[in-house]
Amino acid sequence: MAFEGLSDKLGRVFKGLRGKGKLSEKDVRDAMREVKLALIEADVNFKVTRDFVAKITERAIGSEVMNSLTPAQQVIDIVNDEMIKLMGGKGAKLDFPAKPPCIIMLCGLQGAGKTTHAAKLAKHLKAMNRRPMLVACDIYRPAAIDQLKVVGEKAGAKVFEMGKENPVKIANESIKFAKDNGFDVVILDTAGRLHIDEELMNELRGIKEKVSPNEILLTIDSMTGQDAVNVAGSFNDALGITGVILTKLDGDSRGGAALSVLAVTGKPVKFAGIGEKLDDLEQFHPERMASRILGMGDMLSLIEKAKISADDKEQEKLARRLQENKFDLNDLYSQFEQLEKMGSISSVLKMIPGMGSKVKDEDIDERKMPRMKAIISSMTKRERTKPALIDAKRKRRIAAGSGTRVEDVNELLRQYEMMRKMMGQFTGKGGKKKRMPNFPGMPGGMGGFPQF
Repeated sequence: MAFEGLSDKLGRVFKGLRGKGKLSEKDVRDAMREVKLALIEADVNFKVTRDFVAKITERAIGSEVMNSLTPAQQVIDIVNDEMIKLMGGKGAKLDFPAKPPCIIMLCGLQGAGKTTHAAKLAKHLKAMNRRPMLVACDIYRPAAIDQLKVVGEKAGAKVFEMGKENPVKIANESIKFAKDNGFDVVILDTAGRLHIDEELMNELRGIKEKVSPNEILLTIDSMTGQDAVNVAGSFNDALGITGVILTKLDGDSRGGAALSVLAVTGKPVKFAGIGEKLDDLEQFHPERMASRILGMGDMLSLIEKAKISADDKEQEKLARRLQENKFDLNDLYSQFEQLEKMGSISSVLKMIPGMGSKVKDEDIDERKMPRMKAIISSMTKRERTKPALIDAKRKRRIAAGSGTRVEDVNELLRQYEMMRKMMGQFTGKGGKKKRMPNFPGMPGGMGGFPQF
């Protein structure tokens, strides 16, 4: 995950500070030297790093910290505060005009994930009860239009295309079509290049002049590190971007672009791509990202993700079955599907306060949930409804049918039984509800989370 190295290094710096009862100016300066090195290694722009550390040092050697009973906590609070400011202070939202449609022009280099993130953005907006339309303005890259059609269909969004027509004409005609057909958001998927050139910029300027977009969002790949910030600067100089979509923040990028782009361009990161699925796009919140980087988790994003992923009808059905004490393997399978919609298990666990630095990707078996689903799928309808029927002979058949071992079947049944008993704690006699789990999409809240 992005920022993992930075989080670990900052964690060690703060641990060293906590071991001191009082902090001297030397303690603070030594700690800030380590913070500076950690930021540079995370690919944060050098000038941004220098200014950031200088602000923290100035505040940290003040009397407020030096005379505090908990100086280490005060320093951490200052770092958190300055990191939030560095990334924009608060989440930047899209600028929707009073009169639709809202025109969003996506730009960026080829390979940054622009087309996929156009569809992700469309799906995100549909969840906000908007009617987005995707527009195929990339007429150069082979199969670009077909790719947009495929991801657009998956996102449930209309795709407007005119083949190999001039991109400026395509963009202009798409606006007319959107107005005539009730689409309130138009997302222009423009062409990219492997590098920045004048031909590309002239085309993008032409589209901008013709349709006057409300938003010009630059899609940049966080894996490219400091180059991403340089690209952002170049596009901003040429087009005047309004914000950035930072992709691949779920990968092993060092994350420096997220901390540098606002300071370098003056334009905020508005969205972050956190996975390969179309649901894996979230609004960028500086305060939440700072919390993640400093190992304090991000429960707000986790709850939002759970609410978006949760199927209301499924949750109502589960609630009724819990009240009636009828939780079975069909319900467990349904909950696994809800969890899968939230993304990888490691990304979910890292949002829990206190878990960020403890959860390592190599310690999480992401294949376990698909195996559990395969085991349940290999059971008969009667076995899923009445797991007590599953004897040794049936276990061997189920294991063979799911390509797993009998031990795996036993483990699933043990976890199911543990969760069933825990679910029973939420109901009283006669199925009367005592207290229901309050975390959507996760059976029994975090306490009922399967072991991965």
